Amino acid sequence: MTLPSDYPRLQLFVAGEWREGSGEREPVIEPATGEILGEVPHASSADLDEALAASLAGFALWKRTAPFERQRILADAADRLEARLDEHAVNLTREMGKPLAESRLELGAAIGTLRWFGEEGKRAYGRLVPSRQSDLRQLVVKEPVGPVVAFTAWNFPAINVMRKVAAALAAGCSITIKASEETPATAVAIARAFQEAGLPGGVLNAVFGVPDTISRHLLGSPVARKLSFTGSAPVGIHLQKLAAETLKRTTLELGGHAPVLIFDDVDIERVARAAVASKFRNAGQVCVSPTRFYVQEGVYDAFIDAFAEGTRAMKIGDGLEDGVEMGPLIAERRLPIMERLVEDATSRGASVVCGGERLDRVGTFYAPTVLRDVDDASSIMNDEPFGPLAPIAPFGDLEDGLEKANRLAAGLSAYAFTRDAARIQALGPGIDAGMVGVNSFQIHVPETPFGGVDGSGYGSEGSVEGLEVYLRTKLITETAP
Repeated sequence: MTLPSDYPRLQLFVAGEWREGSGEREPVIEPATGEILGEVPHASSADLDEALAASLAGFALWKRTAPFERQRILADAADRLEARLDEHAVNLTREMGKPLAESRLELGAAIGTLRWFGEEGKRAYGRLVPSRQSDLRQLVVKEPVGPVVAFTAWNFPAINVMRKVAAALAAGCSITIKASEETPATAVAIARAFQEAGLPGGVLNAVFGVPDTISRHLLGSPVARKLSFTGSAPVGIHLQKLAAETLKRTTLELGGHAPVLIFDDVDIERVARAAVASKFRNAGQVCVSPTRFYVQEGVYDAFIDAFAEGTRAMKIGDGLEDGVEMGPLIAERRLPIMERLVEDATSRGASVVCGGERLDRVGTFYAPTVLRDVDDASSIMNDEPFGPLAPIAPFGDLEDGLEKANRLAAGLSAYAFTRDAARIQALGPGIDAGMVGVNSFQIHVPETPFGGVDGSGYGSEGSVEGLEVYLRTKLITETAP
């Protein structure tokens, strides 16, 4: 097999060294062309045991490293990633399919996250508790929780990895991360940047392999003291059960099914443009993607017309081509899911306004799709589509809108658009989600918490909350001898 020479060599990173791995290998496929880019190595049990041992030794060293020295290394790694951003963005697009401009933005966000956590790690403050006795001092201190294992999804190969790696390292933890085998090159690039920046061996390990095999092995070990996972709810529940066997702390970001409430007092054209851009970003393969559109009855038809017009105007194609606004789905397996969701919705009375079919071209492309009059009993209104499907249904007043928005257990993100001050005041507390955007689809930057509630998991990534989950609290009471 002849592989592209401009695609990076994929290896495991264990104990500060690159290795081929002693397990099997699997192909990395470019979704826009169907071509094989490279082969990712699987870690064997021996490789995983060495990673765990290295992580334990690395933690012993890294937790004693001064926060200012940790920050220096994290900043150096960020500089190295930024210096090769364009190269990494091309590889990210080839693996994931998203437009090159989106890949650059994602990498920029990941680098910004790394820099922010490097600085915030210097501010993991404790406190001095006033004593009831004159000869007694009571200190509350924060210390790293221990070695971490983390598993990430394929849809954002840079930011999914970096939210975990940056926070763990800033807190003083070591971390062994298993990124997706479908989009491995960015994780390899991140690990290489840390190696070149002088991160001690074993503090960061990167492995690949069959997900269930890797997770059972790593979580079955008492070495790791924390799990962080980004992915589906069923897998998150499975991992939580495995982690419970050794009482590992967990952070679970389990996706969502974000409602959007559009009231009758908005600028329809402006909101529709923003909705199109947000809905079809990364072909809808976004945990915080708007996925259930509820439009107030008075502007229902007008919004659908404007939304469909913007959808039809989108340029679809290979993310490396100029001007492309939406690329393919990650893999062939996702296409039948889109077809089933559309078929089910139309069987329950919905109409396809535009799209609704695979594109007749090489690659895993599905047309950006707008559905109207979608019944809440439809699968697409209950199961996160994770694709370029936009189901739309009407609603009546504020109370009706909130009831529809809150009808599912998923509670990651939600959005609402209105000019009415009273509604704005009611929407934030009224919507049951970890992140609510009122008059904006932009809900997250490094200094704000990212996480959901209820069926979307628990714990936050980003902000001081994202650092806190990698720290534990210790009370030290001192008195004179």
